[in-house]
Amino acid sequence: MRNIFLFLLISVFASAQKIETIDLSKSIKDGKNSVKSLTVIDQRANPEIGMVMYHKDEVKITFENGAEKDIKDWFYKYNPVRGNNDMVFLLESLNISEDKKEKYSIGKLELRASTFIRKEDGYHFIDRKDTIATVSSRVTPYLAQSLARKTTLILTELFKESYKAVPWEFTISENELPNYASVLKEKLSILKADELKDGVYKDYYSFFTHNPEPGFTLQENDKGIITKAVKGEEKTGIRHFYAFVHKGIAYKNIPVGYTEIFKDENGLFIEVTKAELFPETTTTGVSIGVAAGGLVGGVIGAVIDVSLSNKKKNTLGPKVYIDPFTGNYLLPEDFGKAK
Repeated sequence: MRNIFLFLLISVFASAQKIETIDLSKSIKDGKNSVKSLTVIDQRANPEIGMVMYHKDEVKITFENGAEKDIKDWFYKYNPVRGNNDMVFLLESLNISEDKKEKYSIGKLELRASTFIRKEDGYHFIDRKDTIATVSSRVTPYLAQSLARKTTLILTELFKESYKAVPWEFTISENELPNYASVLKEKLSILKADELKDGVYKDYYSFFTHNPEPGFTLQENDKGIITKAVKGEEKTGIRHFYAFVHKGIAYKNIPVGYTEIFKDENGLFIEVTKAELFPETTTTGVSIGVAAGGLVGGVIGAVIDVSLSNKKKNTLGPKVYIDPFTGNYLLPEDFGKAK
């Protein structure tokens, strides 16, 4: 009788828990056929991803055969033609959780993964995703399916961006891979410099390695606002650069102008509001939309109104740190929300 009871109990539990498998079927073909081999390292302390509820049932999100095998098989499925590079995929964290409210729930995905190229002199960083994504049950009751799909999309983006990215020149050893972030930060000159080099920086990598574009000088308008970078007969709008340094002070281009970059023990940051980083329109009424911090000049499509004053409007926002590994913004979780 006891055995029958246990069997029934296990059966009820099994029927109450469902499985949502992360479907790695989206194409991650390397158009340049540059990669010869892929090594996947799952350095998560806990291989469990998490679970959310669907009505009264628990839904567990998982890889079909484990992260390392599934990601490796996924890559080779879409890349039968090999190149010369040995790529390393490092899965650092992958967690899914649910925040239950009174009448709805918020599913949350936290994912961090990085890619490297392995060469004779060591490992060279390529790119990473450090992402938090959410989905509300008010939008869809299928939280597990939505979060699993988001996981696939984020990993797909990482692969495709890695194929195109230029590996960092700095190297780390295999033993340093688990702590690559702290090791590489020590090599970034901008974080250690007492004096900054004046000039323009074309992308986040040149900025964090403290290498301004040679030969450019900054040009101000009659209101003292930096508007152009000049090199001989060449004149380029300042918004086309990632950042610039003027009289020893660093500035980051944002959609409404530019703002000063500060430094503390946690890294580099700017102080901005959500409206300044992600405005729906400029003062000219031209739509901009959301711009990633790693894109040149915030990808603004209209001339900035110079009456906004030097360094942007005089509004103070929260600290928004700049990720030295992507150049993008590390937004606080409550960014833009009313207090």
